[in-house]
This record gives sequence, structure tokens and C-alpha cells, in this order.
Amino acid sequence: MIFTAARRAAANLTEPEFRSTFWKSIGLTVLFLIGLWFALRYLFEWLFWPWLVMMAPDLPGWADAWASWFGIFAGVAAGIGLAAGLALLIAPITAIIAGMFLDDVAEIVETRDYPQDRPGTAVPLVRAAVLSLKFFGIVILGNLLALMLLLVPGVNLIAFFAVNGYLLGREFFEFAAMRFRSEEDAKALRRRHSGTVLMAGLVIAAFLAIPVVNLATPLFAAALMIHLHKAVSVREQM
Repeated sequence: MIFTAARRAAANLTEPEFRSTFWKSIGLTVLFLIGLWFALRYLFEWLFWPWLVMMAPDLPGWADAWASWFGIFAGVAAGIGLAAGLALLIAPITAIIAGMFLDDVAEIVETRDYPQDRPGTAVPLVRAAVLSLKFFGIVILGNLLALMLLLVPGVNLIAFFAVNGYLLGREFFEFAAMRFRSEEDAKALRRRHSGTVLMAGLVIAAFLAIPVVNLATPLFAAALMIHLHKAVSVREQM
């Protein structure tokens, strides 16, 4: 069930109907990361430039030369910091981007793969925004916990996959289920199939760990959980 859903979700990403949503999602993710790079650079300069001014010799022309070199150094440091923290950041970024495109993805998948079924109903905009922000906060806290365990041998990778597998699986499944059920019923369905949802979440976490490819995580995760929800719903009716 899980691997069938994952295979179908991966196939969806290459379909013509997905191209517009795919490029919009990738573009927003890249723009977010670029903005974060600039933020890290200016933070680095704000933190360290005053100390450099205090410690540098009072020589004519030193400031311009040092400012030029320091700007380059700050940019490189920000890039390294962003690369080092990407494993932590990509999951929260996925949470925000997914909230923008989940219904678009769902409509494409439902129309193309399940034309005989009743179409889902989009979650109200305000409620979807609240859930996305809540999800964003939870994923940040969960990944900070995983980050603290990075220095523990044998635990770091397990922590990353366990935290993101659980959180991403839970939230994406509930988002998909809420197109057809109330929020309470979606949570109850997820709890009844918690093992299956967790395993699907681990597939998303594995996708998340692949550099460059992970930029498409929001679309892959949304499509995967739409397929999984359909399969679980059929099982519930048997």
C-alpha cells in the first residue's frame, strides 16, 4: 500500500498537469532559501562587524579594504551555515510551501487518478493557514530536538528520520483526510492507521534527505498522502 502510493506520487510529479504547480513550488522554495541566505549574511555582519571595528588597527583606508573582504567572508559563512542547517530547515519550509499547494495537488491527483470518486473539499483558507503555521512550529521544535542529538553517534540519523517521519506523516495525512472528513474524524482515522501513516512518513523523510530532489518534497508528500488516504478509506469500508 505504502510503496504503491509512493510510486504513484513520484509518477504524478512528472505528469503535465503538475508542471505549473511543480515550478511554482520549486520557485517559492528557492526564493525562501535565497532570502534566508541574505538574512543569515546580515545577521553574521551585525554580530561580528562591531567586534572587528574595535579590534582592527586605526590605519587610513583599512575600513574599506576590511569591509570588502568581510562582506565576502560573511556571504560564504552564510552559505555554509545555510548548507549545514538545510536538513533542519527543509522540513519547516516544506510545511509552509505544502500549505499553499496541497489543495492544488489534491485536485490534480483526484481528477486524474480517481475520476469516479467524489472530489474533496478544500480546507477553509483561514483554518488551513492556522494549521500550516501550527505545523511549521511543531516541525521547527521537533527538528531542533533532532539537531541536539546530531552529535550522539548512532542516534543522529535515527532522530532525524523518526522526528520527520512522524511529524510529516501525521500532518500530511490529516491534511489529505480533511478534504473528505472533519478534523476530528481525520485525526481518528490517522490514529487507527498510525503504523501505516508512520511508515509513509518515513518514506517522505527519506525523500527529504536527498539533496536537490528534496525541493519537491511538498508536492511528493501531498500526492503520497492523497493516495494513501484513498487506500486507507477503501480498507475502512471492507
